[in-house]
Amino acid sequence: MTVGPPRTLTGTLIVLWGVLGVVAFLSQAIYRIAPLAWEPLKEGSLTEIQALLYVGWLLFSGYAEGYRGFQKRFSPKVVGRALHLAANPRPLHVLFAPAFCMAYFHATKRGLITAWGVSSMIALIVIAVRHVPQPWRGIIDGGVVLGLMWGVVSLLVHAWRGMRGGILDVAIEVPLHRSQAEQA
Repeated sequence: MTVGPPRTLTGTLIVLWGVLGVVAFLSQAIYRIAPLAWEPLKEGSLTEIQALLYVGWLLFSGYAEGYRGFQKRFSPKVVGRALHLAANPRPLHVLFAPAFCMAYFHATKRGLITAWGVSSMIALIVIAVRHVPQPWRGIIDGGVVLGLMWGVVSLLVHAWRGMRGGILDVAIEVPLHRSQAEQA
């Protein structure tokens, strides 16, 4: 679906609330995890092989989580849904705009399954990683922090482009209304 920039101040505020709410959510995770990722580097406790694994994991996470996950999929979808919400505001959707933008509700069946499935998988991985000792936890968390930081930057870049009129042609996975379904 093609979505354009907001046409009103209210629309702009809706986009900002949705996108910056997601940025705040990701930033909070970065704030919590970054000290654990930095710990083995600060203490100098990595062996040469662990240091190579750290660098390799950073490269892998940057590509898989940052570029492919956030930049190519998640960020355009969040911004596209925020722009859609600005053009089609509903009070409850606007109130919970960050969750709307992450497709936790008012999404197609596929969108809901993806959003809740990925979030559940991440929660399980977070629980498992809590039990991993340093420096291994720091190595894992280093890649996560890099991916999340990439995600924050890509969200802000996509939002900037979308707000300035750059057309986003992205699957925002919003369910069609009856009249839209009849036209399709």
